[in-house]
Amino acid sequence: MMRNGDDLEDDFVVDDLVALSEEEVDSPDLDDEFVADDHDASPPTTTNDQPSQAAASKKRKRREKEKERKKRKLAETQDPKLTQTVALQSPEKLAEYLASMQKRTFKDMSDLELEDLRIPASAIADTSMWTGPRTLDHLVDFIIKVLPNLKTRLSQRPKSTGSPTLLFLTSAALRVADVSRILKDKRLRGEKGGEVAKLFAKHIKLAEHVTYLRRTRVAAAPGTPGRIGKLLCETESISVSQLTHIILDITFRDSKNRNLLDIPETRDEVFKTVLGAPKVLKAIKDGKVQVVLL
Repeated sequence: MMRNGDDLEDDFVVDDLVALSEEEVDSPDLDDEFVADDHDASPPTTTNDQPSQAAASKKRKRREKEKERKKRKLAETQDPKLTQTVALQSPEKLAEYLASMQKRTFKDMSDLELEDLRIPASAIADTSMWTGPRTLDHLVDFIIKVLPNLKTRLSQRPKSTGSPTLLFLTSAALRVADVSRILKDKRLRGEKGGEVAKLFAKHIKLAEHVTYLRRTRVAAAPGTPGRIGKLLCETESISVSQLTHIILDITFRDSKNRNLLDIPETRDEVFKTVLGAPKVLKAIKDGKVQVVLL
């Protein structure tokens, strides 16, 4: 069912680890291309106290942002054994895991109906060769070693707009911003690679993303499932014609120790509007798209 407008609740799950305070609205991580910088609109100072107050305020904001980054970093590395258990399994085991999560989303469906939506093991990348940490610090090396075809495609200029070769699904807007920075690494993009999008609902209207995708040759599209789902199903501004990989960021956990598929809201968006989008599901079953559990 289509929702009116572009509510923030469509996919952004707020918790004490990833939530933005009002003071972080102007964070450069989130507003590079779409959100105007409010600082330029500030009225000129009229008293001697105002410059020092402004400096103190900026310093406090910087401290808070740094604290937030450290929290996210801690969450990513707090329990490597726990966070890597699922992703290290064979494609067959991962197919069973995805099917069990899928069943939580489609509670009223019969096993026969669920079978039609199931992601086959043949469409799931075997990443068991990777023995290093599954963190963003190692994402570039992970792609180079485990997904060499994806690495090659990221370095090539896309032929058309709004047609990424990679969709990277993660559960929080701040995480999207972090992933976007990593995917811009020259070791992946080279000199001719396409653009890297940032697709989340926080501060950015759906219409802005539609306009951006229609005019931009995007190679990689990290984003939250709700926003990517809307762009796939409601606006059709993301084409799957060049899509080869969908990475599910299940290693990352929030402060409640939940991964992408543990959170009911994001799990439902993943299976209903992304992996469950007819054109995506068909591409997966036809062997054109690989699902990767990071």
